[in-house]
Amino acid sequence: MSQENHLESFAFPISFKFNIGTFHNDFTATDVSGNVIAYVKQKLFKLKEEINVFTDESMETLKYQIKADKWLDFNTTYKFLYPDGSSLGRVCRKGWRSIWKASYELYDENDQQDLHIQEKNPWTKVFDSLLGEIPVLGILTGYMFNPSYEITRPDGTLVCTFKKDSSFFGRKFTLSQDSDFEPGEEERVKLGVMMMALLERRRG
Repeated sequence: MSQENHLESFAFPISFKFNIGTFHNDFTATDVSGNVIAYVKQKLFKLKEEINVFTDESMETLKYQIKADKWLDFNTTYKFLYPDGSSLGRVCRKGWRSIWKASYELYDENDQQDLHIQEKNPWTKVFDSLLGEIPVLGILTGYMFNPSYEITRPDGTLVCTFKKDSSFFGRKFTLSQDSDFEPGEEERVKLGVMMMALLERRRG
């Protein structure tokens, strides 16, 4: 289905920067030239998580919605929807597997898995948790232990790398491209890591 204002064809790397001092859980995505490509805002006080993706901070044009299918569940699936309600895929967090090593699966609009997102080094998560329990030093986790995630096809091809950057309050992430995209991949990757940024922000 053809849609205007999609997330394709923006120059990489893509930077995500969370806003601090706002009541909402929100961030702005910019391309390599600093152009805003999306403003992402999580709706508060919802039993099921719901995220709106707008063209920019004015929130005049809604591009997508990301909606959870369950309430507070390790295996929650997050559906990618156009404003008219049609689907372009989903991302699924792989439950107990993600406790040790964050793992997500991306599915296309036909519900076929086409990409896998996995944390490169699970020990980063362990050291981040340990340091976070130490008074004073805990505030440094954002600069010392920042996870990186690989986005791959079933054949092992590395498509993109998603990394949490050094910053206080876990404010910044970067998405880099490693291979040419196949049809539909770029849009799903960007929406998938947007949801991941909201879920993984508390780490590091």
